[in-house]
Amino acid sequence: MSGLVKRLLRSKGAVRFAADTIALYIRFVHATSRWEVHGQQYPDSFWNAGKPFILCFWHGRLLMIPKAWNLSRPIKMLISQHRDGELIARAMDPFGIGTVRGSGSKKGKEKGGSAALRVIVKILKDNGYAGFTPDGPRGPRMRVASPGVIAAARLAKTPILPVTYAVARRKVIGSWDRFILPWPFNRGVFLWGEPIDVHSNADEPIEAAMLRLEAAMNELCDRADRLCGQEPIEPAAAQPQPAESNV
Repeated sequence: MSGLVKRLLRSKGAVRFAADTIALYIRFVHATSRWEVHGQQYPDSFWNAGKPFILCFWHGRLLMIPKAWNLSRPIKMLISQHRDGELIARAMDPFGIGTVRGSGSKKGKEKGGSAALRVIVKILKDNGYAGFTPDGPRGPRMRVASPGVIAAARLAKTPILPVTYAVARRKVIGSWDRFILPWPFNRGVFLWGEPIDVHSNADEPIEAAMLRLEAAMNELCDRADRLCGQEPIEPAAAQPQPAESNV
């Protein structure tokens, strides 16, 4: 984030103006574009039965996701406590998407991650809906960076539903997440993936569950991009695992 943007985000007025502009742009892009939806039966089956699930999508695909959600179903997104988290929270508010401020980072305990996780689990146990961007707030891109989403799913005994979108005309920002900025007067798709169960098999290592979720989300993004005639965005290089000690 540039120094200028950081300074602007310190101003409540600037954050409010930027958030309102983002929300307006989301509506404009959606209204002027043709959209297809694939896999709608997956969230519908949960919504119609009043059963909870965790919504999951990559940080770089955040912008149009409010238009994939059924806004008659209240949802709370886990949003970081960084300054840009405040901007995202305010931009989601006009769409009826609430937020829980915390962190999905590896240092989440120091940043309110534990308290936020407890709130998320309570929402799910009360048959509500919660959302994660598991590569946020700082990556690595398109990698499940921390076990928070897996922990929430296991504690609440709730499945995870991945979702993504893609468009035929876009600008890919050179940020860590390769954020997609769709142009108006476009053609786009929303893709929902099959529910992912990470809570039934207690013997599955949490790292294996993270990799399984990661693979499903990346396959969904690849498919969406190809449906729109775009080259898929590559995930960041896999992080090296620490060597096991024999001591």
